Amino acid sequence: MRDCLIKLYAKFQILADEGGQDLIEYALIVGLIALAATAGMESVAKDINNAFTNVGSKLVLYST
Repeated sequence: MRDCLIKLYAKFQILADEGGQDLIEYALIVGLIALAATAGMESVAKDINNAFTNVGSKLVLYST
């Protein structure tokens, strides 16, 4: 009887383990961050392009 209770206790310990749940939560967070970063890249790319265009036009003015 004691062995049966120990085995039953061990099974419940395995079911109570939530280690895999943390991994899934971290994966979801990383996915959301990647999605937000991808969505924001268009705006950032336009701003960087404008900055380089402005710097390039000022360099042309100063070099002549």
